[in-house]
Amino acid sequence: MALEGLTTRVYHPGDQEAVIALWRACNLVFPWNDPYQDIARKLAQQPELFLVGTLENTVIATVMAGYEGHRGWINYLAVAPEHRFRGIGRTMMQAAEDRLRAIGCPKINLQVRAHNAEVLAFYQHLGFQIDQVVSLGKRLVEDRER
Repeated sequence: MALEGLTTRVYHPGDQEAVIALWRACNLVFPWNDPYQDIARKLAQQPELFLVGTLENTVIATVMAGYEGHRGWINYLAVAPEHRFRGIGRTMMQAAEDRLRAIGCPKINLQVRAHNAEVLAFYQHLGFQIDQVVSLGKRLVEDRER
């Protein structure tokens, strides 16, 4: 059961600083990913799939989803450390899944850093399985955190 009073809604531009502060508190910001650029890019592509969770008008959770016609993707699932273990992560994922399902998405993929056993266990508890694939990446634009 999610935290009473939690509201899930689409990201608004006024949320930017609170969202980035949350991502920093959750160790989701790395020098090679400028969070301002990540937000700007998301707002240009399916902004309705960028969700925030608020409690008393304070951003305490986020999830960024996307669908490219073959698979859905989840990024930046974050819950403020002081609000964890209350069902908020599950609620945010359910909201993202519902939106992806509504637009015809058949499967969701996500990436978790291999050393992050706690997060891997969370996603497995939600029904995700480890796919026997290797994730590859290639930077097309070099970002630097501001």
